[in-house]
Amino acid sequence: MMEKYLNKELQPKERALDLLSKMSLDEKMAQVTGVFAVKGREDAMKRFLQHGIGQVSTLEFRQCGSLEEAAQWQRDLQDIVMENSEHHIPAVFHMEGLCGAFIQDMTAFPSGVNRGSTFDPGLERKIGEIVSRQEASCGITQILAPVLDISRDSRMGRQSEPYGEDPTLAAAMGTAFTKGIQETATAGLHPESVAKHFLGFHNSQGGIHGANVDAGERLLSEIYGKPFQAAIRNADLRGVMPCYCSIGGLPIHASKHYLTDWLRTEMGFEGVVVSDYSAVENVYQVQHVGESKGEAGLRCMKAGMDVELPMPSCYNEEMQARFTDGEEDIAVLNRAVLRILEAKFRMGLFENPYALAGEELKKTVRHDGDAEVSKQAAQESLILLKNNGILPLTGKERTIAVIGPHAGNARYYFGGYTHLSMVEAIHAAANSMAGVGAGGNTADICMERISGTNVQVDETEEFNDILRKLHPGCRSLVEVLKAELPGAEILYAAGYPKAGADTSGFEEALTMVREADVVILTLGGKNGSGSVATMAEGVDGTDINLPPCQDAFIQEAKKYGKPLIGVHFDGRPITSDVADELLDAIIEAWTPAVFGAEAVTNVLTGAYNPSGKLPLSVARSAGQIPVYYNHPNGSAWHQGASIGFQDYVDMPHEPRYYFGHGLSYTTFLYQDLTLEKKKVNPAETLKISLNVKNTGEVSGTEVVQLYLRDEQASMTRPVKELQGFVRVELAPGEEKQVVFTVSPSQMAFLDEDMRWKIEKGEMKVQVGSSSEDIRLEDAFYINEDLWIEGRERRYYADAAVCSRN
Repeated sequence: MMEKYLNKELQPKERALDLLSKMSLDEKMAQVTGVFAVKGREDAMKRFLQHGIGQVSTLEFRQCGSLEEAAQWQRDLQDIVMENSEHHIPAVFHMEGLCGAFIQDMTAFPSGVNRGSTFDPGLERKIGEIVSRQEASCGITQILAPVLDISRDSRMGRQSEPYGEDPTLAAAMGTAFTKGIQETATAGLHPESVAKHFLGFHNSQGGIHGANVDAGERLLSEIYGKPFQAAIRNADLRGVMPCYCSIGGLPIHASKHYLTDWLRTEMGFEGVVVSDYSAVENVYQVQHVGESKGEAGLRCMKAGMDVELPMPSCYNEEMQARFTDGEEDIAVLNRAVLRILEAKFRMGLFENPYALAGEELKKTVRHDGDAEVSKQAAQESLILLKNNGILPLTGKERTIAVIGPHAGNARYYFGGYTHLSMVEAIHAAANSMAGVGAGGNTADICMERISGTNVQVDETEEFNDILRKLHPGCRSLVEVLKAELPGAEILYAAGYPKAGADTSGFEEALTMVREADVVILTLGGKNGSGSVATMAEGVDGTDINLPPCQDAFIQEAKKYGKPLIGVHFDGRPITSDVADELLDAIIEAWTPAVFGAEAVTNVLTGAYNPSGKLPLSVARSAGQIPVYYNHPNGSAWHQGASIGFQDYVDMPHEPRYYFGHGLSYTTFLYQDLTLEKKKVNPAETLKISLNVKNTGEVSGTEVVQLYLRDEQASMTRPVKELQGFVRVELAPGEEKQVVFTVSPSQMAFLDEDMRWKIEKGEMKVQVGSSSEDIRLEDAFYINEDLWIEGRERRYYADAAVCSRN
């Protein structure tokens, strides 16, 4: 007779309960831990697999020489796991997914901040679908993405990962990505998304990775928790990874308050919580909580931490002994194991535990159009920050000087958590990825440094070979410009490094500037991983401005009177007084991945009209941090004349560039703002419509942004909040209608008693091209107060676009 848990016609929970009732304590303990797979060390790994294992880390798939090798390794490892499990329980294989898989021949995507700049949830869902299909083809069913952090601090090295500073934008984009991952079935497998890093990760002290978070419950819930709540409510998010930080003396990994009371009881999460790498051990070793590793592990498991990754450290023999002796309630372990088993049944692992093989593998991974989605993301993400009319290029330029290390080497176009950056980290002198081996102070490591810095020199064949192997068709900006502008002479010099103050390359580069009709300067550092990066996980910085050598070169180049165009590649936004003043045009490119050079060239030549918008406010210097558009009334540049000065003594309160900013080669007219009604009950919806017309001579796409402002409230509220947005494509002279459907619950906030309240009163409606460039205004009135459950509120407005011509 078939075992009940093997009957695929039954519900996952029913199957999981049956299997749980049959498992030994050894087998249960194996399920709450993982193993870090290392090629060639399978025999050494077996001591962790004596009763199976819950999860397998696939980070080292980055070293597999081919797609087929990675798939075969998964099948081999799964065989070992299932052979050692008394009930042949398959392991969950997990992998990062922010920018695609770390596997040969799988599609690489631009960074999270790039995709936040697109304001395009539909495109983000497509990316999620591709990542899901490709990773599932190799037997990977838990995908560690999206990154739902709110980023307000450019000092932090991981600013390229989240969608930006706004919780509504992150909620919409993260929900779309999660749906793409979880609603895509591949060969019987149903991958699940793990959103990270719960909670307040990018609000750490000093912008330091994993440092303590100073944030109150209201801020954490209304701002930092909103994207997670939206993904749980709207996309049935199945996995969460907490951050390394402590909040109010509570390490998140060991906090029942956050992992159970908030995440499960209040937010309604029903999936699996997995630790960040070595974060449970971090509770004991770094945050000094618990008298022993086993006690720290128990604190975490009781709090709601289901799986310790990547290896068992605190979920150990001591913990198991306490369950054996009855010192600890076995129900704590059973709860975690049940969640893990239920997920495995949902994923389809018992029926389909292995990666695909042969032609089926190749056909499943490589679909026509996958690369085009990556290219579209790169294209839509580029932001024209400044343009005095020099762009687009006329096509009459005979000599173009292209200066900067980014112009001649496409490795700069790949950000952190791309396959390329993860392979670079292996070759770097120092690792920076938390929880994976030793990091180290780069000052103590023997390596060739960029002069005056602790950044490793990587302009070597060893590193360039990585790009050639992983992305053989990827071209640099210089290569693409030469191909697309055959009538122009393209002069190239590196000119300056990615960091520091070295000016030794100036003379050669300035000779080219003197000969050119127009000059393109590629600027910024290197977002990536390890000691070759100027910003990355664990590579934070106190200076967010351009390197001194690059500011100095701009000043020297300006003396020749030639038009200067800046293209910025990095994981944090460009900020420089010199660039702002002296450059004639600036393009923010972030880290656009494989098709970065093509995307930039299209914007330079006018083949593509830029449509990207800033997903964050750009600070003038680190001293201005945090700076963000949705600050409370009476703060930042809305402090008001009644208290003190309206500026710092050395700079304005306003950011360098505002959230939502981004220029176009055409112009857009906003008109005919109409509210369906002026008074609304708190449980109703309201339609807000307007017309947008392209009044220029070229086609373009405008990101229409809807902001609401609570005019007078019982608590200090933000000066404005993004509540909806939509991309509108328009031909010259074309007009379209945009209709937003708004729920008053989007404006709900935590009252003085920490209850979610839709408060009666006037709401100002603002529609515009950025948070500061407001084109139309009106107002409506909410008739009465209403208290609701936080998870019942709406997180962003629906938007529809209709033709008017």
